[in-house]
Amino acid sequence: MTDISYVRLLRDLLNFGKQTPGTLTVSAGLAIYCNTGFLLMTTTTNRSPYRRVLLKISGESFCREGESGISMNELSSVAGQIRDVVQKGIQLAIVCGGGNILRGKQFADISQSIVPSTAHYMGMLATVINGLALQDALESAGVQTRLQSAIRMEGVAEPFIRRRCLRHLEKGRVVILAAGTGSPFVTTDTAAALRAREIDAEVVLKGTKVDGVYSEDPLRNPHAIRYSDITFREVLSQNLQVMDAQAMHHCMEHNIDIIVFNYKRVGNIARVVAGERIGTRVSNEPRS
Repeated sequence: MTDISYVRLLRDLLNFGKQTPGTLTVSAGLAIYCNTGFLLMTTTTNRSPYRRVLLKISGESFCREGESGISMNELSSVAGQIRDVVQKGIQLAIVCGGGNILRGKQFADISQSIVPSTAHYMGMLATVINGLALQDALESAGVQTRLQSAIRMEGVAEPFIRRRCLRHLEKGRVVILAAGTGSPFVTTDTAAALRAREIDAEVVLKGTKVDGVYSEDPLRNPHAIRYSDITFREVLSQNLQVMDAQAMHHCMEHNIDIIVFNYKRVGNIARVVAGERIGTRVSNEPRS
């Protein structure tokens, strides 16, 4: 084999690594010339059980505990964790809430002059504001990002188009999916479940402030039991607050697992994606 052939082989291996996220990938290659020719040395990344995931984070993740608005320090922490996931070659889409700015349902309940549908649209716009902030935080961390909105606003975001979204993911870009589904009376939890189905995500990662699903609110009852695995039907029958019922039913019908975990603990997003058993897995059939 000629020297040029070895160089071509190295180039093809590196290109394969970039184009095949989530599987055996070439993360580094070194061609060393010696008396016998070229010696090709490669290292590989760890295998992940997932190729494409959807991360759902609440609006509360954009601000400090007990506050509202946007804290760039909090966002920078989340962005650093997301960067670590993307560097492993995982395709990642993100749905964010808007509760740190405005919750449509709660606003409608306390306001008599704004009709509920308008309040919900206002809540959807809040998720776009969060999406813009997260996009800049990610790009400051060196992560290529695209913001897509279910409500058309080309001046600040791309419209959500499934094929375009998939193409971005295949190119290794993080896609932030804002404005819910574009329709009122649909939560961002349900939007996350629907988008996961649309983009063929293998799992929904629900980032929360607690480390899984509990029998009761652990902040109120320190003796509450944490589940490592639980079925969708058990969650619904016990009325556990994981995601809203519509989102749960959608994931149950389409066999999309949900993993609830504490995103506040640095490194947990990467650990979940790597397949570590942290948090609570909600599925049709719990693991043995």
